[in-house]
Amino acid sequence: MEVVYDENPCGGVGTMKLEKILAPAELKDKCSLYARVTLPPGCVLGYHEHHGNSESYFILSGAGEYDDNGVKRPVKAGDSTWTPDGSGHGLSNAAGTEDLVFMALIINS
Repeated sequence: MEVVYDENPCGGVGTMKLEKILAPAELKDKCSLYARVTLPPGCVLGYHEHHGNSESYFILSGAGEYDDNGVKRPVKAGDSTWTPDGSGHGLSNAAGTEDLVFMALIINS
């Protein structure tokens, strides 16, 4: 499993940990990412748009604030999100006291 640390992800704040569950060989052309992602307290995955793919998050632990095309809502363990092609999103653990951990799946259109 490849582990990547991303500083200020998508223009956000802090360091995000990305544990890639499957490599490109397994994902082929259907998906571009399947990973467990950790946002430590204070970390923000900045708002970004998807073009040519869609993304889902499944929150495993912790809590944060999800930005769905500018509409912000709280998320916690057990919640899921969906960002279709042509839409944008972001996720913040700026106010958290524990890691926000989620699964991310990017499906190519």
